[in-house]
Amino acid sequence: MAAMDNTKAERPNFVTHLECSMTGERYEAEVVQGLSREGRPLLVRYDLDALAAAVSKEELAERPEDLWRYREFLPVRKTENIVSLGEPLTPIQPATRVQAKLGGGPLFVKDEGRLPTGSFKARGLGIAVSMAKELGLQKLAIPTNGNAGAAMAAYARRAGMEVFVFCPEDTPETNLREIAMQGAKVWRVNGLIHDCGKIVREGVEATGWFDFSTLKEPYRIEGKKTMGLELAEQFGWELPDVIFYPTGGGTGLIGMVKAFDELETMGWIGSKRPRMVAVQASGCAPIVKAWEEGAEHAEVWENAHTVAAGIRVPAAVGDFLILRGVRSTNGFATAVDDDAIEAARVEMADLEGILLCPEGAATYAAYQKELASGRLSAEESVVLFNCATGLKYDMPPVTAALDRHKPIDYAAMM
Repeated sequence: MAAMDNTKAERPNFVTHLECSMTGERYEAEVVQGLSREGRPLLVRYDLDALAAAVSKEELAERPEDLWRYREFLPVRKTENIVSLGEPLTPIQPATRVQAKLGGGPLFVKDEGRLPTGSFKARGLGIAVSMAKELGLQKLAIPTNGNAGAAMAAYARRAGMEVFVFCPEDTPETNLREIAMQGAKVWRVNGLIHDCGKIVREGVEATGWFDFSTLKEPYRIEGKKTMGLELAEQFGWELPDVIFYPTGGGTGLIGMVKAFDELETMGWIGSKRPRMVAVQASGCAPIVKAWEEGAEHAEVWENAHTVAAGIRVPAAVGDFLILRGVRSTNGFATAVDDDAIEAARVEMADLEGILLCPEGAATYAAYQKELASGRLSAEESVVLFNCATGLKYDMPPVTAALDRHKPIDYAAMM
């Protein structure tokens, strides 16, 4: 049975080195690394020729349908260091009623809420924690708007590590309780996520914890990269025309672009790329501003606010990688108001039965906006990323009630 279990099967590893995303400087891959000497994210590099010779699309298709089927594309060397909670392939749901209503091309929702801890953060943190185990780390600390902290708590506690989590004070109560129940030490902070990040950064020397902030270790990107691998396989190794992605720290967008580049180098896909659309909220849109201004880096967004807390990131360490990913694919960045996000969430649930998280709803609101603006054509196939289950977030209250002891007016129900 072990040979049929992706988390138990012994498979070769093809990592060659780490590379500074800004300068290309090489770093050793088998030791603990944070940011490069330039203060930029490190990217994992592989021997892609050897990888292509070692595994085929056909072999991949025979494996169990979970994240670890892509083992050769991932950095974990020893099977014993895999930390898994059973990560399934997430479904691509056709949104045919929405498509018919709006008159667009084929529309799909990639529902990441099916993953452990209910969000796509399980991908990145599952791989990153596995690598932390492989490299001997025992204390991890993270700033989070909610879901990343929940995922890290689950995986790191499963690996027997100490976990320290710092959240903005308005983080949803469900997230806070989830983090605490999974064994992490968690604090509310009177600030935003970059303020939480400062606490983590400044506590490294005093505590000995490792800073697990977004892109400050090399491996969360590799976990998020599996979204691109999975999407390509689910589309028969042909990619959709456009991807709308909710963008805060941007790890997923960066990871998918990396996945597509690696697959092309291996000869598994052609040069066609989806146009990558970075979706932000109007109350926190540093990437949109930088994209519109043609800048390489984004300025810190002051007084950030939005109902979509997961994309309320005033400053992203990988801002230039997000912008490169958008520009290299002829995509764009766009922002939507909170009212549009809330309305989109209600409409998608009503029309398609899909409960979007606020960040996922932002992609649907942006899709509507850009279909109307003309930046998105009515012929293009589109994938919207719903990054977490909508069950974690407040929903409109239900006030209707019946008194079973009184006559019921059934006609009034229609």
